[in-house]
Amino acid sequence: MIVGARKMQTQEPEERAAKEPGSPATEESEEELMNPVLVPREPTHAEPLSITFPELLDKSLGELEYSLQTTFLIDPEWVLYQYAFAGYAQTPLLLLYGENVLEQDAVSCGFDTMPHVTALKIDMKHDYGLHHTKMGLYAYRDGSMRVVIATANLLPREWHYLTQGLWVSPTLPAVAEDAPAMYGESVTGFRRSLLTYLNAYDLPELEAWQARIRKTDFTGVKVFLVASVPGEHSNLRTGPIWGHPRLGFLLSLHSAPIDDSCPLVAQCSGVGSYGPKPESWVLGEIMRSFRKDSAPSCPRQNPTFCLIYPSHANVLQFNGGGMYSKEVHNRQRWLTQYLYQWSCHTRHRNTAMSHIKTYCRWSHEGLYWFLLTSANFSKSAWVVTWKNNPLRIYNYEAGVLFMPNIMLNEDVFPMHPNGKHPPFPMPYDVPLVPYGPDDEPYLYDLDLDESDTDEGEAQTDKSS
Repeated sequence: MIVGARKMQTQEPEERAAKEPGSPATEESEEELMNPVLVPREPTHAEPLSITFPELLDKSLGELEYSLQTTFLIDPEWVLYQYAFAGYAQTPLLLLYGENVLEQDAVSCGFDTMPHVTALKIDMKHDYGLHHTKMGLYAYRDGSMRVVIATANLLPREWHYLTQGLWVSPTLPAVAEDAPAMYGESVTGFRRSLLTYLNAYDLPELEAWQARIRKTDFTGVKVFLVASVPGEHSNLRTGPIWGHPRLGFLLSLHSAPIDDSCPLVAQCSGVGSYGPKPESWVLGEIMRSFRKDSAPSCPRQNPTFCLIYPSHANVLQFNGGGMYSKEVHNRQRWLTQYLYQWSCHTRHRNTAMSHIKTYCRWSHEGLYWFLLTSANFSKSAWVVTWKNNPLRIYNYEAGVLFMPNIMLNEDVFPMHPNGKHPPFPMPYDVPLVPYGPDDEPYLYDLDLDESDTDEGEAQTDKSS
């Protein structure tokens, strides 16, 4: 897992190819990294678990045949420059996006003169829905491919100055022509989950990708895909496939029993509308999924809830911000008692505000599970239940769930060196830093320039 990306570099291609052994662009083991994208500070730049967007296109990972990028916000000029800089100016590229920050259509962006680029704006049926997934699919000329799940939009500022997270898969080889149809599935069912997610778009432009994925060996993937797609959904007999019900289902199968005293820690860059009291949605609905484990069913208490979101003082001193409005906060001031500061001294990213989104539970014994995702802590992203109706989701989202029983054959990930496994790369400092008595959450419409924010991520959630 990669936590973060380095400040964008301007080195020549030959220099970029000559990377030290074990760096993100040459490592062939599964890179379950969760890393921030980076401020221009040498300690952050030098950290092994840092990566830049050009490194994802580096030829040491494979000779690119074609690729797919999905995002919420996109700066098309910046994206096309990254591909040209990497030597792929004419390589087929499919872009699925929510909003173009240049506010240009395909013609004015020049895509009509670029037959190798297909750019599709994903229109949402609901006013509050977002195409919020950040995912890259990379197909290589030797028949292999790679999947990247991230939290960064395709914007230069987000890859330069904000803390982001990425999961970079290992190289996934093509299956043999005579292999059985089901051969190459991951123990986590990742290939099937990815196909189900892509199928939800109902786009003919994705059919070639679906065919490629079916012929790819995903056995090297040890994470679960946890995604959301817009619509009204019913849980299947085989288990829910979207939103927080999907997460809860996986935890009930794979998480070691967790004591109720262990906190649920959510960390995000956008805060939604949760209702007039904690029980309205946070403790009354989504926590029923987040608290699950494999212990036998019995009455359980909700774990302590902790939400890491930058305070106003955090943002005024450093780079970044967040999406939370004054109007929504005034309706749910009870939330302040659950808030914790953004603090990341151990990963040299304390001054790079978080755009990463994570969810996890731990105790003194270790980390029971960890989710890296595009999904902010909001109803639009995770599911809201309606009386006499199916589960309702408004956003496209995608994340990966790390389970120690799958990856280490252990009950927990170590959070400190234990001589057996390296510690899990937490993206923030532990123990957590609570808000002080005078601290308030950062509100984008209070007194800072709204134009510098990731617009739309925490809209007033009227689904409450």
